Amino acid sequence: MTAEMLRAPAEAKYADELNWLESVDDGPRPYSWRLSPRMVRLFILGSQRSDGLARDVDQKWFGEASLVERAIVTLASDRGLLLIGDPGTGKSWLAELLAAAISRDSTLVVQGTAGTTEDHIKYSWNVSMVIARGQSRESMIPSPIMTAMERGVIGRFEELTRSTSDVQDALISILSEKYVSIPELDSDNIAFAKPGFSIIATANSRDRGVNDLSSALKRRFNFVRIPVVTNKRSEADIVRFRTAELLRRHQIELEVPPTLLDILLQSFADLRAAAASAASDDERLESALSTAEQIGVLEDAILHSQFFGERELGAGALASSLVGSLARRSPEDLAILNKYWHGVVEPRSKKDGGLWPDFLEGGRQAIATLS
Repeated sequence: MTAEMLRAPAEAKYADELNWLESVDDGPRPYSWRLSPRMVRLFILGSQRSDGLARDVDQKWFGEASLVERAIVTLASDRGLLLIGDPGTGKSWLAELLAAAISRDSTLVVQGTAGTTEDHIKYSWNVSMVIARGQSRESMIPSPIMTAMERGVIGRFEELTRSTSDVQDALISILSEKYVSIPELDSDNIAFAKPGFSIIATANSRDRGVNDLSSALKRRFNFVRIPVVTNKRSEADIVRFRTAELLRRHQIELEVPPTLLDILLQSFADLRAAAASAASDDERLESALSTAEQIGVLEDAILHSQFFGERELGAGALASSLVGSLARRSPEDLAILNKYWHGVVEPRSKKDGGLWPDFLEGGRQAIATLS
């Protein structure tokens, strides 16, 4: 079944593992949870030998265990959970894993945009059924959030700060009162939330000032800040894990050379340091230089090598992919990358050798092509 999906949700991708964890789980489960808090943590962070399980459980989210624990405890209470952080820090992936482990359904999602309306988080109507039979529960189209309420499961709200203030205000009543009024109906006009219902929202810290959250809405969420991964080992683990999934999806058998991965990690670390010391936005790349963007650079390089190269990932292809992915503004980003290539990559290729000279040449050619 998952082979027919371009991207299977976590509860489908890890269905066998979730079934097994549920069968051996003897811990207390809050409300309608499918797994106990301990097993939810174990599903996300992976098992240790000390857990005493008959099979290994792979780690799926790489970050501080305390953040995952705080998120799980929040969802066991009656408060909403807000995951906030820079782009590419894994907020949405963590939200999906939490919903999959707790409710076995991570697809009850509202995507926050400027066009998101109150109907998207409450309900709308099937116009043809209303004309034929009038307004009733049968002719009502519940939102993903309302569906989560009535089933007592987790609903998700992506990019909360991208939605307008009236939409955010409608969310306040849901988080406070735990029901939705349906004034168009004379009877059966209140949808109550069942125990187990909660909301996981995500917010991009770079969107601060777009649609700031009101104090009333902030009080109804527990904030969990997801930091940018700066530890090279952790970041390498994330890139390897996600890249392996992408390779399986594309049915490509390829080992990413450790030296190439080191070059990718070092390049992003250098560019982040340059961005941190820049005096203005014009001297910073528009890219957030996140771990997710590293994965995108690596996937692009692998696919290009497979389809148009020698089927082996080389430093030149990696450099070309990096330049092509990060050069979003012209001429600003190209100038920043050109400065980096001449000021950092060139001296390093002379000093360290290895694959750095090929990386240098590949980047030079890509910059020249785009200039």
